[in-house]
Amino acid sequence: MTDTPSGNEADYIVVGAGSAGCIVARRLADTGASVILVEAGAKRLERSRVIRVPGMISIMHSVPQVKKRFDWGYYTTPQEHAAGRRIPVTRGKLLGGSSAINGMIFVRGHRRNYDDWAAAGCTGWSHDDILPSFKRMEDWEDGATEHRGAGGPVAVTRQSGLTPASHALVDAFSDALDSPRNDDYNGAEQAGVGVVQMSARDGVRYSAAQAYLGDGRPVGLRIRSAATVTRVMLEEGRCVGVEIADGNQRQVLRAGREVVLSAGVVGSAQILLLSGIGPADQLRSLGIDVAADLPVGRNLHDHLFVPMTFLAPSAQHRGTAGHFFAGMLSETVRGGGWLGRTVFEAMAFVRTAAAETPADQPDLQLLALPWSYPSPNQDAPIRHAVDKRPALTVMPTLIYPKSRGELRLASTDPAAAPLIDPGFLSDPDDARFLVEGMKLVREVMAHKRLTEVVTDELHPGRAITDDADLARELPQRIHSVYHPVGTCKMGGYEDQDAVVDPELKVRGIEGLRVADAAVMPSITGGNTNAPAMLIGERCAELMTHHGK
Repeated sequence: MTDTPSGNEADYIVVGAGSAGCIVARRLADTGASVILVEAGAKRLERSRVIRVPGMISIMHSVPQVKKRFDWGYYTTPQEHAAGRRIPVTRGKLLGGSSAINGMIFVRGHRRNYDDWAAAGCTGWSHDDILPSFKRMEDWEDGATEHRGAGGPVAVTRQSGLTPASHALVDAFSDALDSPRNDDYNGAEQAGVGVVQMSARDGVRYSAAQAYLGDGRPVGLRIRSAATVTRVMLEEGRCVGVEIADGNQRQVLRAGREVVLSAGVVGSAQILLLSGIGPADQLRSLGIDVAADLPVGRNLHDHLFVPMTFLAPSAQHRGTAGHFFAGMLSETVRGGGWLGRTVFEAMAFVRTAAAETPADQPDLQLLALPWSYPSPNQDAPIRHAVDKRPALTVMPTLIYPKSRGELRLASTDPAAAPLIDPGFLSDPDDARFLVEGMKLVREVMAHKRLTEVVTDELHPGRAITDDADLARELPQRIHSVYHPVGTCKMGGYEDQDAVVDPELKVRGIEGLRVADAAVMPSITGGNTNAPAMLIGERCAELMTHHGK
């Protein structure tokens, strides 16, 4: 995956080689079209062992000198309802984007998420509409079924080699929550308890770059790395290309047909705003000429979780030097060992007693890993040291937040980070839900199946007992799951709150689409990387008329 010298013109320009952008670019190039894929990250970062080896995620996110090589380094604005904390907004800056630095958890979401999009006016996005796209992109370890795909670019496998503590936790989840075991939460039903599915196989992370650009790309696909798009170029209401900053120089890349922004929930919105596409009052206040008055940056929302950590002697601690080098040896020799897999092990999707979702739709995700939390990349007034003893961390996760925020420009400088305000916990129902989730986790951890497994609660700790205490702790402990969506909302043709239509075309501008998690009108129930990749597949289908 090295750059090929070329001209500055192509049929299509795709901005951002992330989860969706790699897919759009590859699928368009496969039709024989010429494509320039523009990526701000430096060349060949995706080849780093830290990226390719799944279990190296712990190093990638815990060592600042390593993390800054691959991450944009964004933070939220101080969060009013989260103790004024500036919470990381981790976003990948390399080929593969966030799919190259995430936890590799593969979750499609609930089928109703897509039916809700369609019911709200996003024609062509119902579950039945998009299921073929999901199947087309995946290579599921059990083979093709009515619900799953095989032979696609993205390898999807189950987590294996669970620690004894994680095995016991799966049993406790099932019994305590009266929830069935579910061997495939991406299949017929999402609800239930099981092990994590991951976009990895044989000790290799299947990022979008690995899956779609790693096996010899078409001649017509050219990649411009280390090039930041500063704006889209507009002529008489049509997008004709993009301006890029390449070192100290500015260049224009021209598109004969269309430009697709796949720069992510932050990048796509920022580029549109810098180009004069966004809320007119905001743009004029910065001296930017308005090309289209659209609600770009609004509808920002994200999943939240609370890490709860419990001492568990049979949890295999992965922080010791001996265990690390044993895993490294196993991965090097056999492509196996814990370094060959994601760090997450067990997962449950359950419907709480107070759920507002339909009867068949879970509203709580529980994710577990066999070591302590919180992550050292948390930026908070109070830092809780990571305990070195063997432990289980269970994360009750709010998968349908009501809180909404906004992304705005900080200045007209394309190199300046925008103001990212997801409004965490601004809707009181979100805080109430997470408190109930924490109480539910405690019920599970007190189950008889875990009597000899769990010996103590580290965080938040047994001293924090009633609902009021938990609510007071919440602002210090919430984490983003790094699943921001919605800043370029997709909507029906009459939806005045939408930035793009159901074909992902930017309203009022010809020749310009957005294809990434920014277009989600509402967040999917579970980890968002697979849906972001789905959006890439769907965009390419729409552009080549296969999806109509």
